[in-house]
Amino acid sequence: MSWNPILDHSIPIGDAVDAIETVIVPRARDLGGFEVRRALPSAQRQMVGPFIFFDQMGPAEFLTGDGIDVRPHPHIGLGTVTYLMKGRLHHRDSLGTDQWIEPGAVNWMMAGHGITHSERTDGAARQAPLTMFGLQTWLALPEDREEDAAGFTHIGREALPELEGEGKQVRLILGQAWGARVPLQMPSEVFYADAVLAPGASIPLPDDHEDRGVYVLEGEVSQAGQSFEAGRMLVFRPGDRISVKAGAQGARVMLLGGATMGGPRYIWWNFVASSRDKIAAAKEAWRAGDWQHGRFSLPPGDDAEFIPAPEK
Repeated sequence: MSWNPILDHSIPIGDAVDAIETVIVPRARDLGGFEVRRALPSAQRQMVGPFIFFDQMGPAEFLTGDGIDVRPHPHIGLGTVTYLMKGRLHHRDSLGTDQWIEPGAVNWMMAGHGITHSERTDGAARQAPLTMFGLQTWLALPEDREEDAAGFTHIGREALPELEGEGKQVRLILGQAWGARVPLQMPSEVFYADAVLAPGASIPLPDDHEDRGVYVLEGEVSQAGQSFEAGRMLVFRPGDRISVKAGAQGARVMLLGGATMGGPRYIWWNFVASSRDKIAAAKEAWRAGDWQHGRFSLPPGDDAEFIPAPEK
């Protein structure tokens, strides 16, 4: 027996049909007074477009003399972007890069065949109290780009496209959307943006990308009659015209997505790859510790220690 959905108020019809495919509640972990919330990968979704790792760091307050010390560690098969709202991080890598990551800037690290880097709050950054608040994301590489040479590109916030109007302030961080493009060649189709919305303001998601999501960083947004608070990632069905609307206090959201990878990825520790063999080879190379002649080397200026590979 069937029934008329119009007579069942629990079944949405017409424009009320929920376009949200998945709502992800990040897993929180306390790293010694510094909370990290991980939205990707999750049980519901491994990736949104090429985004395979999405962490919110903080906000956290560090006293004078305290800070972050992420010792040198390796990556393969991905690209990383650490995007800060508050604070500073000192990035060093095995290419010889020595760069401070600061709010609003883009620092794109292409791991490819292999890179080693560290992230610290050192030097002058520890001589006063420090607030740290940011996002760290990994993007999986297309299979034919996983063995590319490593690289690093810094783009200051003044060089990133900014769009403003109708209660919206949007900074495009990666890729292209809404007719704007970041001056950085990406290995696959992608968009990543930081949007501040005034109370009641709406922002449409770009409709020319296959996979799209929204992470609520601050405030609250609504979509299709539902409200979502900070710390939620919404993933939408492909092809639908979607916009999200800020609540009464306004909102700050991260919009992300792009082309899917055409298949899942294997993840072990800091390695991402399309095959287990690639993971195994990188694992063996890091454990060998041949920094002079092997696959991995340590960052110049930060080579006195490193993070050992996990046992499993």
